[in-house]
Amino acid sequence: MSTSATEICNLLYRYAEAIDEGRLEDAAALFRHARIETGAAGPLDADGLLALWRKILVIHPCGTLRTRHLVTNPILDIDEAAGTAQVRSCFTVMQATDDLPLQIIASGRYHDRFARIDGEWCFVERDYRQLDFTGDLSRHLRVPVRTGSRR
Repeated sequence: MSTSATEICNLLYRYAEAIDEGRLEDAAALFRHARIETGAAGPLDADGLLALWRKILVIHPCGTLRTRHLVTNPILDIDEAAGTAQVRSCFTVMQATDDLPLQIIASGRYHDRFARIDGEWCFVERDYRQLDFTGDLSRHLRVPVRTGSRR
């Protein structure tokens, strides 16, 4: 795998790690150059995304979401000369709480765009609207969600 591919995949994985650990500010900072498509909330910047997460995500007493976000099957289309990339990947969210056994609570796809900014790969766009399947989200989100992709 190229250095660019590794750096881009690491951004995907850093996002998942920060979210799972409840480090919402760190996760949002990964999108400091990005426009995020969320559907109902419309396009957001990193500050808007952080505000949305603070509003809808359940942070448990341990300070985490009690989740594990698995980001898999990244398909990378990198243009080294232009310093841009498009990536499609899958995500699966598992959760376990004191009253919820370990189970899959959501699955879908991320559609991301990246750019090399000041020599470093950065998110420049994420589409969060590709939520395909949901389970029991009652201990993860404070709001109901609808599934089904929009292409």
